[in-house]
Formats: sequence, structure tokens, C-alpha cells
Amino acid sequence: MTRNLEVLLTDLEKYIPVYERQELDISTSNIGWQIEHSLLTLDRVMEALAKSNKEEYKWKFSLSRIIIMATKRIPRGRAKSPKSVRPQTDIHKESLSLHLKLTRDNLKQLEHLDYGQYFDHPYFGHLKLKQAIRFLEIHTLHHLKIIRDIKGKK
Repeated sequence: MTRNLEVLLTDLEKYIPVYERQELDISTSNIGWQIEHSLLTLDRVMEALAKSNKEEYKWKFSLSRIIIMATKRIPRGRAKSPKSVRPQTDIHKESLSLHLKLTRDNLKQLEHLDYGQYFDHPYFGHLKLKQAIRFLEIHTLHHLKIIRDIKGKK
């Protein structure tokens, strides 16, 4: 169930050595910020899934959820990240490596969750476990694309 996320974490890890790289015409944030934000998002969503009560799940229509889940793409520069997933501290190679290890450990917990557990996305509403994992894949890939664009810029 989490194989794709494990692969994406390995991809993020490859960019830790160039964490300071930044290209303002691509993003106001450097590669380290992109990695840290991705890890924070994974952690917060996994936390919310684990704490959720499947009896409180409520479906609601969300056109943006349908479009993003169907296209597997998040448009750049359209939404602002919640404060809880915006890096607030200085980012270093060591802190990124440590955070990546913690996120990998947390990922293992997803295997033990019930399919009815969910998290409340600020734009999409409640996402059950399978949809939440798919969102995390799409979100992490979105930031990997930004990282690759920053890294590839000469």
C-alpha cells in the first residue's frame, strides 16, 4: 500500500546534498524547504489518519479533489500550504536526513490503519486512507518536480 511513498522518499533523499540550491524564477523556496515541507505533510497526514474516528467521516463534493486525483497533478502556485506544514526552522542536511528517517518509520504505521480512517484536507474535505495515500503520492511528486526543475536549471 505504501510502496510508492517509499520510492518517493528515496527520491527526496537524493536531493539532500543540494538542499541549499534555489532558483527564484521556479520557486521562492530552496530544495531543502521543498523536502522539509513534503516530510511535514506526510507526517501531519499520517498523524491525522491515526487519530481519526472512522465514524465521524463525512463525504462532501469537491471538484478540485476530483480534478487533482484524476490528473494526478497539483497546479503550481495556486494554493497556500497550511502553517502546520510550512518549515519554521533552519534546514540543514543533518536535520533533513533525521526527519526523513522519522518519516520512513512513521510510514510503516499506515499498514496498521483501518481503511475507514481519514484526514481532513483543507481544500478537499475528508479523505479516507486510500485517497489520503494517493494524495500524499501526488503531493510529494508535485514537490519532487519542483526540486528537479530547481536542480536542472543552469
